[in-house]
Amino acid sequence: MAMKDYSDEFKADAVALYESTPRATYKSIAADLGINRATLREWVLRDRESRGATAAASSAGPTPTARAGRMPSSADPDERIRQLEARVAELEANERKLATERDILRKAAKYFAGETNW
Repeated sequence: MAMKDYSDEFKADAVALYESTPRATYKSIAADLGINRATLREWVLRDRESRGATAAASSAGPTPTARAGRMPSSADPDERIRQLEARVAELEANERKLATERDILRKAAKYFAGETNW
């Protein structure tokens, strides 16, 4: 099988997408991008090494939270605030993921538009 040569920018975008996605798996992100799972894993590990981060510290995602609109009622206002803060963090992480995906798609569209000779 021939090895593909990906640009440094694509690699950085792929790593950023993985890092910004809570509870992401190499398999799911690699499938979304159309690359091999092991390739993505290698890029992420290299990036973490270059930043001096350990794999264990970066792979720990946020704690699971209740899904939208299904937060249990709590008599304790402090607990409700913690639940809402967790939900906000989850939504912000999702927004970062979508923005990264959008940027990757824009760059891909620009690249492929330049390749066509209609």
